[in-house]
Amino acid sequence: MTGPLLILGGGGRLGRLLRPVWPDPDVVWHSRRPLAGHVSFDILDDAQALEMAVRGARAVLCLAGVTNISAAADMQNNVRLAAAAVRAAHAVGCPRVLLASSAAVYGRSDQLLSEDGPCVPISGYGRAKLEMERETARLGSDLGVQVCALRIGNIAGADAILGGWKDGFVLDVFADGASPRRSYIGPVTLARVLDTLTRATRLPDVLNIAAPGAVTMGDLLDAADLPWTPRPAGKDAIQSVVLDTSRLERYVPFQPEESTPPQMCAEIRATQRTAQK
Repeated sequence: MTGPLLILGGGGRLGRLLRPVWPDPDVVWHSRRPLAGHVSFDILDDAQALEMAVRGARAVLCLAGVTNISAAADMQNNVRLAAAAVRAAHAVGCPRVLLASSAAVYGRSDQLLSEDGPCVPISGYGRAKLEMERETARLGSDLGVQVCALRIGNIAGADAILGGWKDGFVLDVFADGASPRRSYIGPVTLARVLDTLTRATRLPDVLNIAAPGAVTMGDLLDAADLPWTPRPAGKDAIQSVVLDTSRLERYVPFQPEESTPPQMCAEIRATQRTAQK
């Protein structure tokens, strides 16, 4: 596949985290609001500008969407934005669209979460992302566009732990003395993973995105030298939320250190240093 990669929604929080460490310069970054180094237009209001941006791209990575942080926004825009990207790809002959979904589609479970397992989202955000996956899978099939939904786990630096730390931070601790265990990925590793996936010959409809294994939140804060206070976990607290990455590992190789808190924290620092240059 030739041509640049188009990243829609690159002016958002995740795009700003990834751009300084993206491994390939042949990328067109998009932002809804005017932003230096980005093409700027509203995906939902300017179909012509969207098609112009997609034309000639080897693939589209759509990061655009509404998160839980944007509580006042319409969660259904997650479906509309993704569908607009797929339709534009079809209109100009772009073969593939990768969509940022979320591990929130799985809901509450302490079982290993595989792409073929049940999805019972409990939040409006999770329900909207699951609807987005299903609608765009049908749309892509109808239009002949490859669509892959990326169920992204916790991203170091864009999370509520490292990214949202404040003085007096408190973490649940369970009966065995451990803090919550979650699937994570560092920003440098994530950029490499996403870039690699945009070049794959064929992708499945859904992929979990995280470094293999899982880390405890307390270990992450310790690796970042951020103090925290333990508190007994409540009866509804979930100790372990781990994504099965075996399908992802068929497409992307990982180094053991990429699954460790020290490396994830080092990647955050590398992102910050690069962004300051």
